Amino acid sequence: MNWKPTATRDALEARARLLTRARRFFAERGILEVETPVLSSAAVSDPQLESLSTRIKGLRQNFYLQTSPEYAMKRLLASGSGDIFQICKVFRDGERGTWHNPEFTMLEWYRVGFDERALMREIEELLQTLLPGTYAAERLSYADAMQFYAGVDPFVASADELKAAVEKNEINYHGQLERDALLDLLMGFVVGPKLGLERPTFICDYPASQAALARLKPGSPEVAARFELYLGGVELANGFHELGDAREQRARFDQDVRTRARRAQARAPIDENLLAALGSGLPDCAGVALGVDRLIAVAFKATRLSQVMSFTIDNA
Repeated sequence: MNWKPTATRDALEARARLLTRARRFFAERGILEVETPVLSSAAVSDPQLESLSTRIKGLRQNFYLQTSPEYAMKRLLASGSGDIFQICKVFRDGERGTWHNPEFTMLEWYRVGFDERALMREIEELLQTLLPGTYAAERLSYADAMQFYAGVDPFVASADELKAAVEKNEINYHGQLERDALLDLLMGFVVGPKLGLERPTFICDYPASQAALARLKPGSPEVAARFELYLGGVELANGFHELGDAREQRARFDQDVRTRARRAQARAPIDENLLAALGSGLPDCAGVALGVDRLIAVAFKATRLSQVMSFTIDNA
């Protein structure tokens, strides 16, 4: 057995310093650090994510390890918590590789009264605090990034045209994929690795079909108030101007459930507590989830997550 850690002492010290600076950054802005349960009676509905489940003795229902603290943190926001952040462990089934581990550390925060543009500015400030010397970020629309790096217009290309672009880039996949799944392949394997190589890059204005928990922006084509952050060809963060409409969120959850059923994916209970919180009134806010391990890896010039994690799933 390989019992030794995969990270060096230097990497562990870099992690500790970065987390200390992050907490100081939020404390100086009066943002409250919170903790929420890792286990929930509900699970994420997003077809791109899979939850890990467990049973608790004496209880009949399954419980699910969080893929993000988002739902619980929004319940705090709806109850009047104000600006909050959390550094915690999250879990995603089936994610294992160079830049993935089923268990990883996430930094998530929410700012009341912010939209996605204000939050991107604050993320830039955080990056410059954690990684001194970081250049100002560039901003590209999802459509421009797809057209420039993958040669497709994500709003007008047919499924067949997207499939041809995927095959042209020699990306292997199995089964019949829908448009958004094909777009995800192009973003993950063709576009993403070319982003943020000289300076941080925000990809903005995702298609409405990929809004997740973001509100939609007026205009045509309809886009989501969602962004992702890339640095060194690695996706670091995913943020939204948060959707506060409980009816619209339920409709999106229901659509996720139908998609998961069509793909023969596991179905888990949707989070009624979140929907009730949204129904009571979520303050206008923006939020973002940032992968701490990936950020440390990029800062440490590591080539894989295992170099900055004490132990990965392979020797946990």
